[in-house]
Amino acid sequence: MEPGRSVVRSKRASRIAACTALVLSAGMLLAAPASADDAAPAPSGATAQHAPAPGGKPTLSLPKRAAKKKSGASSAAGKQSPSSVVPAKPRGDLDGDGRGDMLYRGLDGITYAVTATSESHPYVINSDDQYETPKDIITPGDLDGDGMAEVLTLSASGTLSLHQSGGGDGTGYVTWSGNGWQKYNKVSAPGDLDGDGRGDLLARTPSGDVYVYISTGKVDSAPFEAGVKVGYGWNVYDQIVGANDVDGDGIGDVVARTPAGDVYLYTGTGDAAKPFKARANVGYGWDIYNQLISFDDLDGDGLGDIVARKPGGALYTYLSDGDGAFRPRAEGGTGWNAAALFAGAGGNPAWGKQELEARTTGGSLYWYQSRNNQNFFPRQLDSSDTGWNQVSLSLASSLDNDGWGDLLQVYNGTLWVGAEEIGSGWQVYNSLTGPGDLSGDGKGDVLARDTQGDLYLYKGNGLGTKFAAKVKVGYGYNTYNKIVGAGDLSGDGIADVVARATDGKLYLYKGTGDAAKPLSARSEIGTGYDIYKQFAAPGDLDGDGKADLVGVDGKGDVYRYSSTGTGTIAKRVKIGYGWDIYNGLY
Repeated sequence: MEPGRSVVRSKRASRIAACTALVLSAGMLLAAPASADDAAPAPSGATAQHAPAPGGKPTLSLPKRAAKKKSGASSAAGKQSPSSVVPAKPRGDLDGDGRGDMLYRGLDGITYAVTATSESHPYVINSDDQYETPKDIITPGDLDGDGMAEVLTLSASGTLSLHQSGGGDGTGYVTWSGNGWQKYNKVSAPGDLDGDGRGDLLARTPSGDVYVYISTGKVDSAPFEAGVKVGYGWNVYDQIVGANDVDGDGIGDVVARTPAGDVYLYTGTGDAAKPFKARANVGYGWDIYNQLISFDDLDGDGLGDIVARKPGGALYTYLSDGDGAFRPRAEGGTGWNAAALFAGAGGNPAWGKQELEARTTGGSLYWYQSRNNQNFFPRQLDSSDTGWNQVSLSLASSLDNDGWGDLLQVYNGTLWVGAEEIGSGWQVYNSLTGPGDLSGDGKGDVLARDTQGDLYLYKGNGLGTKFAAKVKVGYGYNTYNKIVGAGDLSGDGIADVVARATDGKLYLYKGTGDAAKPLSARSEIGTGYDIYKQFAAPGDLDGDGKADLVGVDGKGDVYRYSSTGTGTIAKRVKIGYGWDIYNGLY
């Protein structure tokens, strides 16, 4: 079998087609797969499934909208009277009805809009490349005064694009784009920060510096003023949520959470140069959630509310009490692990790989897609060929713009990325790892280790078609029998690498985002990992945006290690069995 002919670029079309069972119609929310979390893979030779089995539909239960005016909180001591403020407008009003809508991307890669009546339908975000998957989606609100919210998309390579709203079913084409936004690990829309009635942007760097971008009111050129640094030390938060107006003064506010689960509210001042008051602690124990999300005003009182999602997909609503705090939570629905990305979510967006490839001892290849709830869908046959034992394989975090992992194949010394022939001479390497962007340009890269233990960086071109000349970035890596990586494990939004030593110790190499020195000094994060026959990095399995790890022991039992977001990993959890039929996991 010649590599690159079966598992190729058709991955995009085939995997999207394989998930079309998840598509929903108006009035119905996204159909989720049936539970098969602990099911063993089908024996070799069994009929492969061609799509995740549809199961129960996610539900959305929002509070009844109050038939009353805004809370009296705005007239409390120290606050502006209602007549002296610009009312906060919903940032996600996609259809111009004056009420916020919810925008999310499903596991099938399709973007959906959920209206205030809980009806859902596909929402088209136009792009010149039909296969492009934005790394993040942001709704800053109505920037040009036409009554409908604009939509911003952020590409993995750092291009922020403004799509002028074209109605409830989709956006018009891009009217403005700006580059260089990959320097931030989070871009959010807090609402109006300067009192002019237009939504602004807040952006954080991996080191924790915070910048504000004030809206200009334009949508076709320079929609935001140059960024201004307004804070530092925000790297202590793993979630930053633009909450719109929480306290009733018409100015945008921000909710931030630490990895330990403490929640802080930054209320707006209306002064763009100093946009936030001192933080106030408004909750604790919120580490049980994998995402905090802002859907604007849920109950009709004019105040911004928060929605929180558990790893299993359950939603909870936290309504603002108007005094800078939130009321006790209420159940808001189930099955929302079906949302791979929410516009307005607080976590750093995960992008590039949420899947594994597994090779059987007979040479067949299967893929396991993340269910986004700490487990995998049942396996799917990725190639009916049985000659994959002749090929050296690795599944890299996406090297192009579609967000799916790319299969690296070395056959007779020639490297293929999918169907793309890269070049010869790659037989000198005994390990290839594609953890994501290591150089800081937003494009996926590859690390290659030679037989001497030297480590080389190959910068990608963002298309998966070629690499820059190799750069030596380390030595002594022959002490490791496994080098893996797929996204951010440490919580700073930069791709990291994990290496297992021959004595079973596990080490984390945090990414720096600097091509000259892409990995920081190692730190030990565990021992005893030599019990695993297979060890791999599937990307984000639990929907929090951070990279997780998977090990398969000699009996074929499968264990998940979730990232804590602090440079460590949580206690293992068994998620399957019967994987001893595989001789490779990537």
